[in-house]
Amino acid sequence: MIHTFVVIVWVVLATLVLGIAAIATSLFSRTGDPVHRIAALWAKSILFVSRIDVTVNGLSNLDSSQSFIYMSNHQSNFDIPVLLACLPAQFRWLAKAELFRIPIFGSGMRAAGYISIDRFNRQSAFESISVAAKKIKEGASVMIFPEGTRSIDGNIRPFKKGGFVLAVDSGVPIIPIILHGTRSIMPKGRMRIRTGHVYMDIQPPIETSGYTRESKDDLIEQIRAVICEKFDQRAGANQHA
Repeated sequence: MIHTFVVIVWVVLATLVLGIAAIATSLFSRTGDPVHRIAALWAKSILFVSRIDVTVNGLSNLDSSQSFIYMSNHQSNFDIPVLLACLPAQFRWLAKAELFRIPIFGSGMRAAGYISIDRFNRQSAFESISVAAKKIKEGASVMIFPEGTRSIDGNIRPFKKGGFVLAVDSGVPIIPIILHGTRSIMPKGRMRIRTGHVYMDIQPPIETSGYTRESKDDLIEQIRAVICEKFDQRAGANQHA
């Protein structure tokens, strides 16, 4: 529990200091890129203090000259710092509105240009998707957890449709990202934080230009199949290691 206490204290302090720095930096930046770099520093400091190592596979599938929609499975609160710290790309979060209500942290997210989505208000959610589509067409990339919330039992949950409406509206490729190991560090509903090793598998881009809102369910099945297959492969490999 001492480890958990130390990590929680550090997260609070780092969020306070770097959150204020992010807000201040946003006053001098129109792109939000410097703010994202501060967020990455925040995330790296949390992983360091938490003693979490991350192995990243598939970096060759990234292209800094192109916009993408990144879609990752969601196993733990630690998915956020892992993605911020270890995915070497500029992106904006499409995140649930509740996160934006956290003092300092929420203001920092707004400063970075992250996009709030209200899961309980359909009209507001679709307005947020329209805002995100506009940002993507202007050159931004977006990160989405298509499950909508963290898995309780470790299995991949059904995917929400909102992110895929965004994908077909914007027409940019989706890059599936598979995280493995974050759940053992901090499962949903638990406060205790463990040390551990995380694997991030970055898959090749999947084109969305051939899909429409009417055929988005086929795109959902395709992306979910990739994430589930790679997640199960990693789980099986770890069991036999």
